[in-house]
Amino acid sequence: MVWFLPLVVIGGFFYPMLGYLVLGAILFMLVLSVFKARYWCWNFCPRGAYLDLGLSKISRNKAIPKIFTKQWFRWTLFILIMSSFTLKIIRTGGSVKAIGLVFVIMCAVSTVIATILGIIMKHRAWCMICPMGLLQEKISKIKHG
Repeated sequence: MVWFLPLVVIGGFFYPMLGYLVLGAILFMLVLSVFKARYWCWNFCPRGAYLDLGLSKISRNKAIPKIFTKQWFRWTLFILIMSSFTLKIIRTGGSVKAIGLVFVIMCAVSTVIATILGIIMKHRAWCMICPMGLLQEKISKIKHG
């Protein structure tokens, strides 16, 4: 799955329809989370593979701030990211190509943030605040009580 991230983050700027691969991955991940909680994160996530294979070698391996584990912080970040994402989708005017580019940009920006956090802290620091990880946790809890 390592190939997926550069395909979308680089290739998507030349062919924005590749952004729909991100949508497909999100949908698959959400369905999988009903049965396997955050299984996606540790086994299929292309960004996680990048962080493990690349960033783990250059990470400063510093402690992740406790605030990253606070539910209020994670939900606040989730709401901010999803609000921004939703506004960008609305501004596309329904253009299929422009919507694909929104997914590409979302993937690229979150990868840049994950890289910065991964270098400064532990290589998987992003995973502590990842909006999709939060959704997986909540979906799993709903399903399994």
